[in-house]
Amino acid sequence: MTAPPDDCLARNEWICGEYLSTRRQIVLDAVVQHLELTAVSVLIALVVAVPLAVLARRWRWATGPVLALTTILYTIPSLAMFSLLLPVYGLSASLVVAGLVLYSLTLLVRNILAGLRAVPEETRQAARGMGYGPIRLLLTVELPLALPAAMAGLRIATVSAVSLVTIGAIVGFGGLGNLIYTGMNTYFKAQVLTASVLCVVIAVAADLLLLGVQRLLTPWERAAGAARP
Repeated sequence: MTAPPDDCLARNEWICGEYLSTRRQIVLDAVVQHLELTAVSVLIALVVAVPLAVLARRWRWATGPVLALTTILYTIPSLAMFSLLLPVYGLSASLVVAGLVLYSLTLLVRNILAGLRAVPEETRQAARGMGYGPIRLLLTVELPLALPAAMAGLRIATVSAVSLVTIGAIVGFGGLGNLIYTGMNTYFKAQVLTASVLCVVIAVAADLLLLGVQRLLTPWERAAGAARP
């Protein structure tokens, strides 16, 4: 009988340290691309979502259209979304970013709007009585008080984006999704498992990082929690 190969790569095992040691740079490049696509997409979505949520809060007639539009966008399957955006962006990283931005809007707009609506009306009236104009009221009172709900939406949107980036592998810009896609086509077990685990690690790390940022930005929440019996 033929002796089994000496290394786990030759045996095509799921767990293989040799894979990381021999393909460290490939994995690192995929992780960097994954992080870049996720961060850029979520940041752009946040920049778009805040004005939309403020618009929906200021003018009630805009609430229905804004929420309806973002919800419809969220229901479009990812492959169909990329196909619709393909004539505009071509096979590029911008295609993936645009799709992720549209998917993130639903989560961000709804949570930011919920946070703005939760600001007590007496707080707004007190600020107006102190001479606060609309812009100052929004920036120094409403948005800070809406932060817990907004950050919750940002955390969900970020974790979702980490997962959805992998779909970008169909156009060659999927970060770790590229490794998963090629690994599945060649039945390369170690590559599929390693890339999948790294996706989970990135998602968990991003969520914990944003949770930490939320706690730093909302010290009154910690104080309120400590005051509870």
